[in-house]
Amino acid sequence: MGKNGQGVSSNTHTQQQRDHYANQHNPNNPAYQANNNNHANQLNPNNPNYKGKR
Repeated sequence: MGKNGQGVSSNTHTQQQRDHYANQHNPNNPAYQANNNNHANQLNPNNPNYKGKR
């Protein structure tokens, strides 16, 4: 389940899309950790991937 109890609808998404969504929102999945690491790197001024102010 995503924010506000909303998930991805099976009426509008394929099984592959629903699986991808579930993986990115599961703390035990490597895709979830990779997404969090990427986000942290973009916000860290000591990281070469730092995006700076927008």
